[in-house]
This record gives sequence, C-alpha cells and structure tokens, in this order.
Amino acid sequence: MKLKLDMTPDALFWQSMSQLLTTNPVIIDRPKGSSHPRYPTVIYPLDYGYLENTTSSDGNGIDVWLGSLITVTNRHDAKTLTGILCTFDRLKRDAEIKLLIGCSAEDIQCIRDFHNEMDTLYIPNPVAEHDLSS
Repeated sequence: MKLKLDMTPDALFWQSMSQLLTTNPVIIDRPKGSSHPRYPTVIYPLDYGYLENTTSSDGNGIDVWLGSLITVTNRHDAKTLTGILCTFDRLKRDAEIKLLIGCSAEDIQCIRDFHNEMDTLYIPNPVAEHDLSS
C-alpha cells in the first residue's frame, strides 16, 4: 500500500515546514517563567526559542514556541507543528513568523496575549495528523 502525498502548494509548504522541524534542533533560550532580556517585567508563559540552522527576517533563527503538549519524555521526539503565528510590530515596522509546536488552544491564546502589542495572525496547520489546537 503506497502513501499518497498531497502535492498542492499549501500542503507542500506545511510538509516543508514540518521537515524543517524534524531536521533542525530547537534551542530554548527563554524557558517558561524566565524574563525578557530587555524588559524584565515581561515573563515568558511557555518555552520560547529558535530553530537552529535557520534564518528569519531579523537575521536570527526562526522563532519557536513549545506548547504544553510537549512533555519532557517527548520533547525531542515529537515536534508536531500546530501552526504558525505571524506578528507585525507597527512601531518597528517588522513582521516575523513563530512556529508553534505542540500547542493547545489555551497555549495559542496565551502566546497571542504575550504578543499583545503586535498585530497577529494565527494559521493552523491543516496537514497535522490531528488538530492539537482544539
């Protein structure tokens, strides 16, 4: 029995993003509960970091949020891409993406609240094995 892959442009995008997750380590440089380096009163509600060996628009690695569905036992094995959060900072006139991994609906709302000074757009991953965000 052969597995038929969806080769539409949207499906290829999500498959490529998922492959990026499986082939590059996630580096958590701001663990849950830690303070923002420049704004000490801002506390990270979930683990935040970047995808090693990648480049985002700011010249650093692609930003990553690890949700509550990622546990210590599966942290390195199961990196299910829940979706992508696009952010736009009007003051800096800067747009970025953040990969959301293993996020519940509550995690997604928490992340959006964290970025409350920016305009955000959440795009769920339509090709995830199951919808983690509900």
